[in-house]
Order: sequence, then C-alpha cells, then structure tokens
Amino acid sequence: MQLNHYNTNFKPQQFPITIVCDNINNAPNIGSLFRTADAFGIENIVFCGEGITIGRKVTKTSRSTEKFVNYEFAKNTLEVITSLKAKGYQIIALEITSSSKPIHNHQFVQNQPIALIIGDENFGVSESLLKQCDHVLHINMFGQNSSMNVVQATTIALYEITKQLM
Repeated sequence: MQLNHYNTNFKPQQFPITIVCDNINNAPNIGSLFRTADAFGIENIVFCGEGITIGRKVTKTSRSTEKFVNYEFAKNTLEVITSLKAKGYQIIALEITSSSKPIHNHQFVQNQPIALIIGDENFGVSESLLKQCDHVLHINMFGQNSSMNVVQATTIALYEITKQLM
C-alpha cells in the first residue's frame, strides 16, 4: 500500500532555517519552494524583490502548502540578510562560484539558525550578497549543464542541511 501523510510515521519537525529568495518571481518555482519548505520543516521563507505575489499559479503548484509555511515579503535582500545576521543567523548562499565549497563537505553548526540565500532563476545570487555571506556552497554537478533549477538545488541543499541537523 502506498503511504500518504495520514499513514506515515514521519514526525513533524521544524528546523531553524529561513530561505531567503533573492528576486525569485517565477510562479511555479515559488509554489514548488513552498512544497519543499513544508517537506523539510523550514521555519520561514522571505521573498525579496518587486512584484512578487502569491496568485493562482503559485497556489496550484504549492498544493496548499502556502497555508502552512510561514512567509513574508521584503523589497531589499541585503537588509533582510543584515537583519538575520544581527539575530545570529549563519548566512549561507547556494551558488556556484570560483571559491564556493561543496555542500556535502560543509559542517553546519547545530545550535545556530541558518539563512539559506537562493538566487534569481537567471542570474543567481548577486556578487554584493555573496560578499555578506559566511559561506558560499554549491552542489557538485557531473553533467554538461552548469546549473540546475533553483527549486531542485534548494531541495538538495535542504536535504543535506536537515540530515546534518537531525
């Protein structure tokens, strides 16, 4: 018999992780981020940028998880990061750069909340934001493409982070 959320043994758990979305405005990606955040027990999503809304396309893709995941909107990503850093968050960007480290080699601090910055679908996390980060991590890739979809990458990152925090 296939399991569903009514007959699994999964225990609800929330992790001290905030996803900071830098100018992510594609409705299906936003909806999928809600599903991923719900699946991994993330405490909050902050959507940064202009004109980001939770409309019909988002709610269709999210399958109602936007009702269960805390989220907020902000105009300026740098202000959000500065505020989270002042509250003691580890600031971690998920981005492939010349100096980024593989996420599976990083040891996440157990008793410190995490702000995971993910970037725009076309341009990634900006250079100015990367300079504010405690760590810049990437997911190793073995094919011809140089990047993956922002939601797929976030899902893989959250799997690694929550695995270490459990």
